[in-house]
Amino acid sequence: MQLSVTRSGVILKAAALVVTVGFAFPAAYLVWRNFTFHSDPLGVLFSNRTAGPLLRTLHLAVLVSISTALLGTTLAWFTIRCNLPWKRLWQTLLPLPLVFPTFIGAAALIRTLNPGGLLSNWLANIGLAWNVEMRGLFGAWLALTLFTYPYVYLPVAARLRRLPGSIEETARLLGDPPLAVIRRVVLPQIATATSAGTLLVFLYAISDFGAVQLMRYDTLSRAIYTTRLNNQPASLALSMILLGLAAVVVLTERAATHRFETSTPARTRRPVIYNLGKAKPLAVTFVAGSVAISLLGPVASLADWSIDGIRIEAAGGRELLVSWTNIWSPIWNTTLGSVLAAVAAVAVVLPAAYLAVWYRSRIGTVANAVIVSSFALPGILVGLGLLFWTLKTDLGNPLRNTVALLVFGYVVRFGGQTMRTSQVAVATMSKQLTDAARTLGANWLKRFRTLDLPLMAPGLLAGGGLVMLSVMKELPITLLIAPFDFPTLTFKAFNSIEEAFVAEAGIWSGLLVLLSGILTWLFIIRRAEHFD
Repeated sequence: MQLSVTRSGVILKAAALVVTVGFAFPAAYLVWRNFTFHSDPLGVLFSNRTAGPLLRTLHLAVLVSISTALLGTTLAWFTIRCNLPWKRLWQTLLPLPLVFPTFIGAAALIRTLNPGGLLSNWLANIGLAWNVEMRGLFGAWLALTLFTYPYVYLPVAARLRRLPGSIEETARLLGDPPLAVIRRVVLPQIATATSAGTLLVFLYAISDFGAVQLMRYDTLSRAIYTTRLNNQPASLALSMILLGLAAVVVLTERAATHRFETSTPARTRRPVIYNLGKAKPLAVTFVAGSVAISLLGPVASLADWSIDGIRIEAAGGRELLVSWTNIWSPIWNTTLGSVLAAVAAVAVVLPAAYLAVWYRSRIGTVANAVIVSSFALPGILVGLGLLFWTLKTDLGNPLRNTVALLVFGYVVRFGGQTMRTSQVAVATMSKQLTDAARTLGANWLKRFRTLDLPLMAPGLLAGGGLVMLSVMKELPITLLIAPFDFPTLTFKAFNSIEEAFVAEAGIWSGLLVLLSGILTWLFIIRRAEHFD
């Protein structure tokens, strides 16, 4: 029996090593390519062509981080700790902007808020003028703020929901007014959740491609994409800078987590509720306005694009490029790619989860760190590394334009999302039951199929669902390495927006948002801890 356990450990360690190499490969290849392709990354770092995109990236990321921290925390406070009307409704609606890929959200803002858009036309009907243009820094900042603030809202709301009210009640009994209680007691208690969400938003902002591409704001991601073919040394050097920036964010997050880590209290009773008083109408207006501009407005824009195109076609105008005959292939490809990536991610992460939970192995610790850190790797870098690998090497060339390469890219980018849920799933298993099954003669495959897998299934499904949701919305990896004959909803929606086929963009985007919305509800909102 001891021999069997040892053999299982060796197999798991070998599998974890292979998985670790696979997750590290795209970033490692980019680094190696930089120093073997005469791209001079150190020289380019301080050149004029690098300084501009780098400064713009940092400028955008800092602004978005500040605005999402303020917006997400304020919304969480109103909906969790204040006597706000219709709290359950707001708690359901406020996380829903997550269903929008940022490029669809940016396109909706352009269509709605630009001169000649829906808002401009509506204001013109009542005699008001609107001349604000969604472009550049302002447009990219607004789009990223509106569609990433839930990354701050959800953890802060969960933390506020679970904070024990005894500390606040004690402070109030000692004579502190409500504002002083909030400043001295509540804000320090939610600092960890706020900083974690804000750092995630910062990482998202520096790696985003879709919103900055449509807003024509030249950040590192956009510069890498536009130079990938005609100036590969510059593209590689810029990728090194973005990789280093992402690494700094990850290290900062790790340091902040260890520095300010606090235990999460068990929820024992309802938290302290603060009376808004005369400010209640303003609070309701603020929350409703946030929902309107980040959720209802984009949905209305997509519906307007689609209905307008269908109406024009029905009246004998331009024929739509979307029909019942060609709509199913992108839906099927999107679903297939997402499912394959989810299954593969769960399968390859599971050995590392076993090692981390059951064996306390150093190899498992390293594998865990690499897999989780890969989630911080911007999609543009994963796609670029795999693209250059297939273009420049004989080993990678056969995989060019294949679904296998695309799924591999998705797994590297989003596999880290399954690590925590996989570890929790493995922790639910009973060593006593496993030992009993082994004593009764069940081999490892039978034990896994009949005993381990049923116990782990809920956790594994949750992690796989998160991967499916992320894959559906992923843009740069899809654009860079997806096969030409494998169009997805993301590809169709982005191309339609770029080529100004507004009606088609509305239809493809609407389908993508619908699928994304279902998964967001099942695997994020329904399982969140911010509901009363």
